[in-house]
Amino acid sequence: MSKVLVLYYSSYGHVEALADAVAEGVRSTGATVDVKRVPETAPEDVAKAAYFKLDQQAPVATVAELAEYDAIVVGTPTRFGRISSQMAAFLDQAGGLWMSGALNGKVGGAFTSTASQHGGQETTLFSVITNLLHFGMVIVGLPYSHHGQMTLDEIVGGAPYGATTIAGGKGERQPSAIELEGARHQGELIAQTANKLFG
Repeated sequence: MSKVLVLYYSSYGHVEALADAVAEGVRSTGATVDVKRVPETAPEDVAKAAYFKLDQQAPVATVAELAEYDAIVVGTPTRFGRISSQMAAFLDQAGGLWMSGALNGKVGGAFTSTASQHGGQETTLFSVITNLLHFGMVIVGLPYSHHGQMTLDEIVGGAPYGATTIAGGKGERQPSAIELEGARHQGELIAQTANKLFG
């Protein structure tokens, strides 16, 4: 079975919750999964003043260990319609992996959160996917086999490009059951693809 990394950054815990759901989906296939986060780059006093969730359980990843995985699923909140600076700073250090082709042919995927329905979820997913494509990775999104993303019964995240959640302008909304199911489904599909390629 394949080995999958769920790599995320989360200021307030919304992306962290999606990361855990992605990992559940991966585990359902028999694949091995690690959930890790990228380092916080905001000064500690700034992070505390902004009430960042600083007690997250996931260990901090290193760039070098990315090459150890068959699949990498990257999660980040939206920052003005693009990837967060913390995730960008981490991936910007991966030039050596790009140069050596260490991630060529591996499986990748993306997930995100925004404050509002129209807060840039799809552009953020594409900003992650663009990075992964430059690394030579094969992308797996969240197809419409996850029927929940088409519901009209409630406000819900999700896109064919990856799992998403809507956090609210003050972070007051947690991922819904449908959004978590989408994250699990994407994790399952990514692991199934990696299992076929590397299992």
